[in-house]
Amino acid sequence: MNFTSFVRLVALFAIVMVACIALWLLPINTWQERLVQSVSRLGAWGPVILALAYIPAAVLFLPAWPLTVGAGYAFGVLVGTIAVSIGSTAGATAAFVIGRTIARHWVEQRIAQSPKFHAIDRAVAKASFKIVLLTRLSPVIPFNALNYALALTNVSLVRFVLASWIGMLPATVVYVYAGSTARTLAEATATRAEGQLARGLLLTLGLIATLAVTWYITGVARRALAEEVAAEPLSRRPE
Repeated sequence: MNFTSFVRLVALFAIVMVACIALWLLPINTWQERLVQSVSRLGAWGPVILALAYIPAAVLFLPAWPLTVGAGYAFGVLVGTIAVSIGSTAGATAAFVIGRTIARHWVEQRIAQSPKFHAIDRAVAKASFKIVLLTRLSPVIPFNALNYALALTNVSLVRFVLASWIGMLPATVVYVYAGSTARTLAEATATRAEGQLARGLLLTLGLIATLAVTWYITGVARRALAEEVAAEPLSRRPE
């Protein structure tokens, strides 16, 4: 084992150990909720700090939905969507770079037996931007795992970032919208203000419409992705 391989192994071991500790010993969801409550009091820096929190979440396979919903609750739909969109894209990019460098061997071992990934891999070779976009719109592979899996394909970093950003937007809007709606309804319940309640009901209808549109987009993406990989054999790649 050369020095470079040794450094990568040590770095990967450190990442895995931190992930294990975070997942099994620490109250991650509670901490995320507290983070959202804290950043909501920081003014303009709040969305920035919240966006930065997505980087360790993506790298360490931590659930990020509390942050996304919390962003809508704390900052509203517009600011929340911007913060989450930037943060989730930055987190995905960080995981992608790690998966292509120090964690490459580990990722290869984990997905070596996945026929679905190999079919997607060959499809990416033909139309990288389109396939990455479709896999983001249709969560065939979980978000965090997809970041690392795509690192093994030949997609360029620029195309990965752009396609991921666009593909994650619909789900981002849904979760942020849900958080914003929850806050409006909570305030309406607390104050019993008719105007606030009416606004909450209007936002609820908007959330339902947004969910319907997202569901439709996901269905279209899933069918398109299935068509793209249908011609690709689901066997393992030849050695």
